[in-house]
Amino acid sequence: MKIAQPSDPQALALEEQLVGVNAKTGLYPGARSWSGGRFRILGKGPLESYCYHVMSRTCGGEVLFDEVEKEALRRVIWRMAEFSGIKVVTYCLMGNHFHLLAEVPNRAAWLERFDGLDGEAKLFEHLRILYSRAYLGLLRDELADLRARGMTVLADQRVAALKKRFCDLSLFVKEVKERFSRWFNKRRGRRGTLWMDRFKSVLVEGKGEALRTMAAYIDLNPVRAGLVKDPRDYRWCGYAEALGGSRRAQRGLCKAQGKPVDGWKSAGAAAAYRCLLHAEGREVKDAQNENVVKRGVSVESARAVIAEKGKLSPAELVRLRVRYFTDGVVLGSKEFVEGIFVAQRDRFGPKRKQGARRMAESDAAFYTLRTLRVKALG
Repeated sequence: MKIAQPSDPQALALEEQLVGVNAKTGLYPGARSWSGGRFRILGKGPLESYCYHVMSRTCGGEVLFDEVEKEALRRVIWRMAEFSGIKVVTYCLMGNHFHLLAEVPNRAAWLERFDGLDGEAKLFEHLRILYSRAYLGLLRDELADLRARGMTVLADQRVAALKKRFCDLSLFVKEVKERFSRWFNKRRGRRGTLWMDRFKSVLVEGKGEALRTMAAYIDLNPVRAGLVKDPRDYRWCGYAEALGGSRRAQRGLCKAQGKPVDGWKSAGAAAAYRCLLHAEGREVKDAQNENVVKRGVSVESARAVIAEKGKLSPAELVRLRVRYFTDGVVLGSKEFVEGIFVAQRDRFGPKRKQGARRMAESDAAFYTLRTLRVKALG
């Protein structure tokens, strides 16, 4: 979908720096094996899906990402997850490493969507997430040519090679890191390896206390590092993105709590997770209760949140939504936003019929033209 170009100078500058992150490309050349690396446990049993905590650090921890680079990495992770069939439960992007809690579905079951007479057409539609129209056109011509020459087996092998990239944790992380590395090195004018050897992963039970605790651990990283006092205030984590109104982030945290995927508000997942974060994230002091030996949420803040049952006031919810708005934002009544949309209709794609989008997290009747979670506004 074509989207409006930024009108805010700062947002425009940011988008210019992010050029290339969303570029659609051809296949990555080569498929290097992961031989001789870290011991890894992968779920290969009868379950519908398996969850993993993934962590990867830059070389020596010396390369530090700025705000633009964290935003670029966030975009790459979500895009590659959509392409790979992997679901993001939550994540946290720090200065020199990232954490990701990912759900990997059973490949055979997931690939059933490409079965049947129209299966290949559906596959090509899915490939549009990552690949350009020109590349897909060449791929179609290649398959048609192979079949016309009676080389159906080779054509089928070509299609099978594409399908192997789905629902594979190692390939997913590899492509995230490689795609981001190319963009990062070009931006910084550097060469060489960005990431320190292979990623670490922990197989996590996909439900119950283990999954909830791991999700909270990840979202609490910026609090433990002393970057913020409340995880809601760190833009590059799943919890803050969920509070910002992202449905995909909300669905992930609903999964972590065993709630319905649409239960962020209706099933109380938002309030319950906030209570969990403050209960799990309390700071730890020494025996004399004087010095903090483990940074975290203050005892007073934790008590207040739990006493309020994790609820945020309407004003706080609006602030948490609005602080992610930039990039040509319009905020106001439905009529006002629709009027702006109609006046600038040529800046949007033909599929978009309405301009006003209600801020679902707000009890007030606020509407916005476009919501991007890029830069805090206060």
